[in-house]
Amino acid sequence: MFANVPTVLTPLRARLLLVLAVLLATLAPAAPALAAGQPDAAGARPGAEVVAVTRVADRQVDLSVRSTALGGRTVQVRLLTPDGWDPHDRRRQHWPTLWLLHGCCGDYTSWTSMTDVAETERLRDVLVVMPEAGWNGWYSDWWNHGKGGDPAWETFHTVELRRLLERDWGAGGNRVVAGLSMGGQGALLYAARRPGMFRAAAAYSGSAHPLLNDESVARLMGFFAGQGNDPLRVWGDPVAQRRVWEAHDPFHLARRLRSIPVYLSCGDGTTGPLDAPGSTSALEADFNRQNHALAAELQRVGAKKVTTHFYGPGTHTWPYWERELHASLPMLLDALGVEGSRGR
Repeated sequence: MFANVPTVLTPLRARLLLVLAVLLATLAPAAPALAAGQPDAAGARPGAEVVAVTRVADRQVDLSVRSTALGGRTVQVRLLTPDGWDPHDRRRQHWPTLWLLHGCCGDYTSWTSMTDVAETERLRDVLVVMPEAGWNGWYSDWWNHGKGGDPAWETFHTVELRRLLERDWGAGGNRVVAGLSMGGQGALLYAARRPGMFRAAAAYSGSAHPLLNDESVARLMGFFAGQGNDPLRVWGDPVAQRRVWEAHDPFHLARRLRSIPVYLSCGDGTTGPLDAPGSTSALEADFNRQNHALAAELQRVGAKKVTTHFYGPGTHTWPYWERELHASLPMLLDALGVEGSRGR
């Protein structure tokens, strides 16, 4: 097969084609405006829409959301709702919102199934949003998504889902974000790449500087290749598409995090107090180096609101992330303006 060869236009032919295009646009009937939620000509709805609602437990509601940014896929979003939450109330109360992001190989149920977040009293006045992000979606619009139909996770979360939740499900414009591992990277990316969207960000054992060295790049490419994927689909080649990689590397976005509170925590990958004897984690050791590099860079660019908890021995496991969520909650709730929440 041969690639399409562009036609070379003479100046005269180019002018004639331009005139013809203008005439056709003038004579063609105007397309009707697409009302919010109305299907387009191909039958797809713009943005995102809730197609099913499931109450799974006290204060826990799952939304099935069909997304244009994800190519029409339907994915799940779990809400941990505050006391008094009623999205159908005519008063339309909007709640301060914590976005809580899962890690690679997990899903939207991870935080409620692996931690005590649903029983945390300090969150009873906050709407907690736990969205699906794919087994290894990396909270990114995959670099070739406009051509190959790859997912646009960042657009889904920060544009489609945000608008949907704030319009119909009681989410307010006062937001903070936190996450673990892949979700820790996502929390830092969203806070940096969407200035003003989040008032604070917390990353627990996050992938904070994937371009740190060849080992870090190779490890992330291994995640990208999970489930038989082509690893170049996510951010492209780390050399040829280095700008794309840098645009998704929190270290290279440190200046954009200077004005908000940031919480970074990580273990060093050796056996810690919450581990089984003999446990080690090369992944945690790598992320530990990455987080130290990001913390130093934040200091270099003048960030004033950085809290670090590099706790030494500890592996890449849930007991530490549950502990770090609780440790970071005062900062997150202060940023939301609900520091007086119950349980403090």
